[in-house]
Amino acid sequence: MEDPLSSDTLRGRTGENRIAHWILLDANRWTLAGILSVGAFATFAGLGIAALPIREAVENGTPIDTAFQALIAAILTGVTLVVSINQLVLSQELGRLGDQKTWMDEAMAYRSDAEELFGRVGPPDPAQFLQTLVKTSSDRAEALWEAVADTTDDDLRSRTERLVENVRRNSDEIHSQLETSEFGEFGVLRSGLNYNYSWKIYAVRRLRDEHEESLDDEQLAAFDGLIDSLTLFGPALEHFKSLYFQWELVHLTRSILYAGLPGAVAATATVLYLDAGSASGATLGVDNLVWLVSTSATLALVPFFLLAAYVLRIATISKRTGSLGPFILRRAERTEAIDWDD
Repeated sequence: MEDPLSSDTLRGRTGENRIAHWILLDANRWTLAGILSVGAFATFAGLGIAALPIREAVENGTPIDTAFQALIAAILTGVTLVVSINQLVLSQELGRLGDQKTWMDEAMAYRSDAEELFGRVGPPDPAQFLQTLVKTSSDRAEALWEAVADTTDDDLRSRTERLVENVRRNSDEIHSQLETSEFGEFGVLRSGLNYNYSWKIYAVRRLRDEHEESLDDEQLAAFDGLIDSLTLFGPALEHFKSLYFQWELVHLTRSILYAGLPGAVAATATVLYLDAGSASGATLGVDNLVWLVSTSATLALVPFFLLAAYVLRIATISKRTGSLGPFILRRAERTEAIDWDD
């Protein structure tokens, strides 16, 4: 049976198939780079088998030497560029004392607003803080339903019931996902992205506006309370997204450095020492030179596969969280669970 909550999650809203979603977001970036590397190695080996004899190409020297010289230059340039970009991004964390104090004051003001809703001091851990936010939203939704349960407005009651059920079930799902998430991993941000707060804000505000004449002060206060709790989720998600991007850039830089050194060494050694007598014989019916050149070329490309893997996820997240608040940029972000006929 299809998960009844799937339509409200990020993958459910976009209609993306499971494999594409895994490649773009869920997969470990080293694992994805490894898959790309295996594909590149198989391609190189296959072309080596189908092409002219490898030893003749090595003896002529020009094509292989030219290719690996270009790879060496690309590796050195790419590593330098990635490190420079990383330093530029991280330099934004540096600032004057007054700037640091302003950031601290703004963070404390936000926490104070959130803790007024919580009724207690909020947890410091990002995952637990988001858990508390979604739990508060669920509680406020239940309070809204209790406030309008006895109304004589049938449309208001039925629409509110659908809305509250959507908020409650989506909140329970996100709360459960955050139980096993730790900041620094993609799990925290993925759980936050699965909470379709923008559409919920719009739905609550529209429902309140269309039935305002039949609402008493208690019911209006219940609507406002739910709006307040949903509104606080957006800034928290955006803040944690910014911090996550900084972590990802650090991981990317470190990964590029780890992969760039063996890649540069392999490419340089190929240019300096490869000749027709470097690897005699054959393995599995394939000339050993094919295996050697394919391995060296794949090692040289690993840094670029890592760059592609990280950029895919960062770009996908940026595209799907391009707007903060009640603005909904794509039709896919709307959910039928709380939609109207029009």
